[in-house]
Amino acid sequence: MPEKELKMVMVVYYEAMDDEVMEVLGRCCMPYFTKLQGVFGKGELSGTRLGNDVWPGKNNLIYVACEDETAGKIINGVAELRKKRGKEGIKAFSWDLN
Repeated sequence: MPEKELKMVMVVYYEAMDDEVMEVLGRCCMPYFTKLQGVFGKGELSGTRLGNDVWPGKNNLIYVACEDETAGKIINGVAELRKKRGKEGIKAFSWDLN
């Protein structure tokens, strides 16, 4: 039996969107993930977030190792959320694990 294609999906998003991102994972039936909270960075649309007075706000980051089909569902869910929330900041990336 051939091995299933596995992907790593990384979602970076503004911390205020946490509930919505977790809903996306829930709709994709993905109970397993690794979450890093309070990460800093600068996005083209979302701007700079360094958690200080000058650049307030923080991001969260989620890693999900999953089958190719589930990765596609997560990416699509994030794309929909991105359309809805716009400049607030969310982006998903994926790459092969095999």
